[in-house]
Amino acid sequence: MQPGPDTAPRHGSGAVPTPADWLTLLTAGGQADRLVHHRTTPARAAVTAPLPEWLNPQVAAALTGAGIDQLWSHQAELAEHAHAGRHAVIASGTASGKSLAYLLPVLSALADGSHHVTGRGATALYLSPTKALAQDQLTAVERWAVPGVRPTVVDGDTPPEERRWARQHATYVLTNPDLVHHSLLPGHEHWRAFLRRLRYVVVDECHTHRGVPGAHVALVLRRLLRIAARYGAEPTVLLASATVADPADHARRLLDAPVEAVTQDGSPRAQVTYALWDPQPEATTGGDADPGGAGRGAPARPSTLTEAARLSARLIGRGHQVLTFTTSRVGAEVAARAVTDQLEATGSAPSALPVAAYRGGYLPEERRDLERRLRSGELRGVAATTALELGIDLSGLDAVVMAGWPGRRASFWQRAGRAGRSGRPALAVLVAGDNPLDQYLVAHPEAIFDAGVEATIVDPTNPRVLAEHLACAAAELPLTEADVLWFGPTTPTVRDSLVRAGLLRQRPTGWYWASSDRAHDLVDLRGMGETLQLVEGRTGRVLGTIDASRADATVHTGAVYLHAGITHVVTELDLDDGVATLAVGDPGWITRAVTEEAFDVRRVHDSAPGGGAGADWFVGDVLVRTRVAAFRRMLPSGEVLGQHPLDLPERSMPTRSVWFTLTPEALAAAGVDELDLPGALHAAEHALIGMLGLVATCDRWDVGGVSTPLHPDTGLPTVMVHDGHPGGAGFAERGFAARATWVQATLEAVAACPCADGCPGCVQSPKCGNGNEPLSKCGALHVLRILVGQGSAQ
Repeated sequence: MQPGPDTAPRHGSGAVPTPADWLTLLTAGGQADRLVHHRTTPARAAVTAPLPEWLNPQVAAALTGAGIDQLWSHQAELAEHAHAGRHAVIASGTASGKSLAYLLPVLSALADGSHHVTGRGATALYLSPTKALAQDQLTAVERWAVPGVRPTVVDGDTPPEERRWARQHATYVLTNPDLVHHSLLPGHEHWRAFLRRLRYVVVDECHTHRGVPGAHVALVLRRLLRIAARYGAEPTVLLASATVADPADHARRLLDAPVEAVTQDGSPRAQVTYALWDPQPEATTGGDADPGGAGRGAPARPSTLTEAARLSARLIGRGHQVLTFTTSRVGAEVAARAVTDQLEATGSAPSALPVAAYRGGYLPEERRDLERRLRSGELRGVAATTALELGIDLSGLDAVVMAGWPGRRASFWQRAGRAGRSGRPALAVLVAGDNPLDQYLVAHPEAIFDAGVEATIVDPTNPRVLAEHLACAAAELPLTEADVLWFGPTTPTVRDSLVRAGLLRQRPTGWYWASSDRAHDLVDLRGMGETLQLVEGRTGRVLGTIDASRADATVHTGAVYLHAGITHVVTELDLDDGVATLAVGDPGWITRAVTEEAFDVRRVHDSAPGGGAGADWFVGDVLVRTRVAAFRRMLPSGEVLGQHPLDLPERSMPTRSVWFTLTPEALAAAGVDELDLPGALHAAEHALIGMLGLVATCDRWDVGGVSTPLHPDTGLPTVMVHDGHPGGAGFAERGFAARATWVQATLEAVAACPCADGCPGCVQSPKCGNGNEPLSKCGALHVLRILVGQGSAQ
């Protein structure tokens, strides 16, 4: 058997909840009208397999000591592929034991080689997308206590002396692609003893490696295998993934090598109840008005975060441990505070049912403490971003509440799977946001439950990305003609462009890095750039960090910023020194940045006529130019108190975009006059961005948009939706390819919205840099009808 991992203390009666119990608890207080859909997946029995005969005796003894005398079928299948030296990917549900599947061959190989007579035995490398997951895996490996296995975490928080120990003595190094890129590969000679014996490379949560960041990781993996081959090693790569559309194809794109796929999940699964919850308008806004709303007289609707906090507090108050997912770091802080406020309003002391936020930007010791308290059950509720979406062990959670659609069906299932890891019946609730996509999905639940997960886009042949990694590869080991085997058939073309740019120099033995700059420092794997420190001005204490790309809009001078549940005001943003200075205090308002954006067309890759006359579609390369020009002070109700200018630099980003143009004749025939045109295009842009996630692997926060009544490069009214990553991430191409489906679904969503003049459920955007002005819902409908061939005025 495989024992359940639940060791966390429980509160409440301990009775096993039924689906009816969950729904009764949710709808308590006469809120049944907010539950728009629910369904329950039945429990599933396990499919088992015997332990493999080749298992190292010490590993087998550790399993026996843990009460494990058989495997689930998918664990055994992956272990056999790994033992045979075949690259393999395992794609199964959350809490299905993927870790044990790859740990069996890894730990066996390390234990077999622990008595190597000529020195160091086999080694293995584990790569995770987050530091928290690597620490979680270290705890799991140490728990097995297999003799001869020496695991350690090496990441950006690791002191130099511990890194030296890892290079010289560790057999299992747990790290991330960033450290491999910035430290291990450029310093591979220091790691040569480790790399010479490298038997396995584990790539955990590989589905997260998509778009441009995924292309970077794919090329880091190929550089790693290239350097390992330099020292005579041919490691087997084992990949683990949540459910994706085609895990084998995704893994092959990452490695550019054949990969076996294990997709039949043999683990048991407890009963899970799913609920779609849509907050209904209330008679008065009060404290529940959505700060993101524009307050144009529409019925007051509780904010998504407020509603999620209500449900989370209700579940926590009944003894359940709850994880609340939000779509932003600020949202995690707001939600944690709101859940605490709700519990206090019902008479619960914060110390009795503690709740906290968990997000990026916290200091390492803060993250570790939160993870410990969550595992132990001390924390009864946590509000988190994607930082807790991945496979860190959260045994004991009863329910997950999602404040808004996470952007992808794969993320929805991953988040929902965080509950029920103890083997008990679980609850997963999606609280719909007031945006077009969320409203469409709760009205069409089949688009969630009956559709497959999205295709995962990763393109390592992206010339911009490939050029950066060829430069790094040349700095690690001179390039040769044979490197086309590692980096693909476009390698010579991209390599020659680096030679012409003076970055590579050809010599008889290959192509060498020729710049005085460090090649690896010129590559941004995650597309986020540098980080800035957040410093408390009074004490000089470092509170945390923030990505430089977000600093202009989030921690500009005068911004109100939440950190660890405490409100601060930014007194100064120093971009040159990379520091934002904060002062503790709540001024009673929130702030929102006002952004100006424009784009220049660089190259058209493809074009096609629209559904009707006078409309044309394009996809190609653009240069997006943005500047945070001002910020607004706003009450939580959405009332604007004032707008204040900012003197911040313009940022530019080359990326990929899809756009359409409309002729004046088509607009006139549809009834869109010149005065209404800016608002019509702007509203159509918002609605299309909100619905792009239906056809592409993205959400609203992955893309941006610009609309203009007359663009200098097209000479026509133009609306553009662009990828939010330098170089592009494949979203624009997906939108162009599925433009008919995309536009039709957008038209239906906007037309079905009951508001008169536009609201967050159709054409308003929570991330609009212009405060949702001007907007014309009626004009947007005319524009969308032109695109589907219904452009004549009725």
